[in-house]
Amino acid sequence: MTTEPRISPAPVRLVLAGLAALLFLAGCSSSGDGPPAANAGTTAPAAPASATTAGLVSTPLQAGPGLGDAPFDTSRSVMVPPGWTASVWARVPKARLEVWAPDGSLLVSLPETGEVTRLVPGANGAPPTSSSLLTGLTQPHGLAFDGSTLYVAESNQVSAYQYGNGQAAGKRVVVPNLPDAKGAGLGGAYAHALKSVAVGPDKSLYVSVGSTANISPQDRDADPQRASILRLPPGGGKPEVFARGVRNGTGLAVGPDGEVWTAVNNRDNIQFPYHQPYGGDGDAFGQVLPQYVNDHPPEELAALTPGRDLGWPFCNPEPDTQPGAPLTPLKHADLAFTRDAETNADGSKLDCSTLAPIEQTFGGHSAPLGLTFANVPGLGEGAVAGVHGSWNRTAPRAPEVSFFSWANGRMGDQQTLVGGFQAPDGSRWGRPVAAVPGPDGALYVSDDEAGAIYRVAPPGR
Repeated sequence: MTTEPRISPAPVRLVLAGLAALLFLAGCSSSGDGPPAANAGTTAPAAPASATTAGLVSTPLQAGPGLGDAPFDTSRSVMVPPGWTASVWARVPKARLEVWAPDGSLLVSLPETGEVTRLVPGANGAPPTSSSLLTGLTQPHGLAFDGSTLYVAESNQVSAYQYGNGQAAGKRVVVPNLPDAKGAGLGGAYAHALKSVAVGPDKSLYVSVGSTANISPQDRDADPQRASILRLPPGGGKPEVFARGVRNGTGLAVGPDGEVWTAVNNRDNIQFPYHQPYGGDGDAFGQVLPQYVNDHPPEELAALTPGRDLGWPFCNPEPDTQPGAPLTPLKHADLAFTRDAETNADGSKLDCSTLAPIEQTFGGHSAPLGLTFANVPGLGEGAVAGVHGSWNRTAPRAPEVSFFSWANGRMGDQQTLVGGFQAPDGSRWGRPVAAVPGPDGALYVSDDEAGAIYRVAPPGR
């Protein structure tokens, strides 16, 4: 079990008081579906990164002709490994998840406009050409290929298309009636309507279905079950619940071990779960303490097996080396669970001791979104995640692209691969969503805040 990231220590928690506590009263998520973090003033506390940029170097973010509109009308730079380069490859407003098509084009989902955009790389480093592959969809988000079959996860269904000659045709709905804000019984309120999709080694289809809200236990009994990962068998049929208690598993990918991994946006505003003081006098049990909420619960990076339960909203991963003690060092791997003081104080809803430990974690309120596995030059094989950054933490958790090494069947601690999107005062100019390796060995990073796709390349690529 590790207690510190390989590149840098976990952020130091800050003691907050007064009006800062108001930031934690909103019940929405850190998923990126909620409002973005407000630009902080110069008097705001210093903003931590998920895993600081030690070992990285500042590199200018090049923006060629026609790509320099805001936020690139001002010189920007990012933090990357030494020798790497970074450039604005394309401008795609509200770009979200990505997938490379068999013909070498990059497909990007645009939930806000109901489109999937196709980017064809230009010759000799020229900017890509852009066209609309699909339009008129309902919040398309997750994209996945199985050969020439393209799967698109809309908020209400997953559809399959035959892809060829730069076109997607023959739409078939393979997973219908997924819950979204228009669904029966939801009354137009659904905080995590965006879905992700992945294809397993056996050709099963895996679909993430987020929770209705920050705390909505009824999701665990809904049909189809929310706060879950659904599995559609290779031959089709009715999707089954593959894993549950997954608050918002937007990150969804198949790992080197053949297992489905998810990166989860976890609870907000959890109550202090121990009958003891916390940085003051008296029993702090059941109180929402900004100092505690800053790092609790961590966001999960978990391998899913049939029937696995990640515990939401009754159990939370415990990162403290001394549970309940202020400013204790944080663990990141193999985390056991503790009861949620608000929803499961007596343990009657779920026995948290029966849950398998969480393999790895991001810092609390990091908001991991896109997840993929790649062999990264200089780092080796591992998980790559777009981290959106917090919207309701003081100081804000910084957006970044994170890397978790994979070796001997274990996931290493979080490392920053691409950073620099947030200033020390908490203001931001970009928020990565996903990062996928291209055919040329570079990483292509989508950013829905800046409306861009970046090409981040190791030396010689």
